[in-house]
Amino acid sequence: MPETIQLKIHHVSIIVADTAKSLAFYSGVLGLKTCERPNLPFPGAWMQLGVQQLHLIELPNPDQGRIAPEHGGLDRHTAFLVNDFQAARRKLEQQGIKYTLSRSGRPALFCRDPDGNAVELIQDPDVAQ
Repeated sequence: MPETIQLKIHHVSIIVADTAKSLAFYSGVLGLKTCERPNLPFPGAWMQLGVQQLHLIELPNPDQGRIAPEHGGLDRHTAFLVNDFQAARRKLEQQGIKYTLSRSGRPALFCRDPDGNAVELIQDPDVAQ
């Protein structure tokens, strides 16, 4: 019988053009907290989400010029559970950040960070509204 390997997500990395601008979105709008990052030979930031992390890597964008679909659900995206979907939606509206609602019918939406990376916000089913 083959051995079963169990996997868990440790971190997701996102390429950004300007770490400060991206931190304004991920920390300022979404509320993620930065955590310690080793001294690496390129700019960036690490943020903690429970036991997982989001790594912002400031490098030239390999997708420069790529035409992304308007709806982030049809694109590569990073999905986050939120404890209050309506509050998250209001925060995006207050910041003038465009979004589209999920086509799945669940309380979820898709927006884009300052570099055009698609981000999904989903109501955490374990948190009562």
